[in-house]
Amino acid sequence: MDTLRAVNDRVYIHEFIDIIGHNRVNYMHHMTANWSPIAQDERGQLCYGVWAVIGTTRGWPQVVNLWEEQGFKGLAASLDHECNNPQVQDPKLVKWWAEAANYRRRGEDRVLVPAPWTRTIGELTAEGVRGDVYAHEQYQMPQGTSSAFLDAVRDEGVDAHSTFGWELVGAWETAMVNESECFLLWAVPTFAAWGDFETAQRSDPVLARWRARTYELTTHQHRFLLVDAPLSPMRIGRQPSRADREPGWEDL
Repeated sequence: MDTLRAVNDRVYIHEFIDIIGHNRVNYMHHMTANWSPIAQDERGQLCYGVWAVIGTTRGWPQVVNLWEEQGFKGLAASLDHECNNPQVQDPKLVKWWAEAANYRRRGEDRVLVPAPWTRTIGELTAEGVRGDVYAHEQYQMPQGTSSAFLDAVRDEGVDAHSTFGWELVGAWETAMVNESECFLLWAVPTFAAWGDFETAQRSDPVLARWRARTYELTTHQHRFLLVDAPLSPMRIGRQPSRADREPGWEDL
């Protein structure tokens, strides 16, 4: 990794969202074209990414959202903006929430702290980082060891994946859970490159060493695949805007 890169001082909201029926595309548009411009203007919150989960590799139908906040200070201000009223909901967003309820059943959120060397979404879009598919990895480890795992990812894991064209997009530890969970996100150039990587798991010596290293450091891992929403920032190279809204959404 580039040791000269500025330290990432942001925090992130990670969301697993269960979708109702055939509404995945509607929900992803609602989040990118309708929610994100509001969040940018009113809260300084950026859309890091919205992805469809490939159901063959995890539960379905699901979406993953990831939002970038201006550190814990920014997140605290955003939560105060949302919750400091009798409804515990921004009154201006009542119609937006009602529309979202048509598309999603439930969600499971986490607050993530990035490894200091992880790029922000502004850096990623400026550098043109994108995959045809993304590999999302969720790790559990003994309490108090998440930072040590992220150090190993930087020092050993990145090189093990780069042979197959995989680029590390983000590396985070989950806040508020005793330093026992981490998430990684890899941009994979093609589905074929993902297939080559999985095929080589037990034949490539570098990958075998990295896998053994993860067994030493962690207690559980789940790797699954994601595909960009049409207006996800790494797909379009920028933040989604009001101009991206489809007709009929303007008044939400």
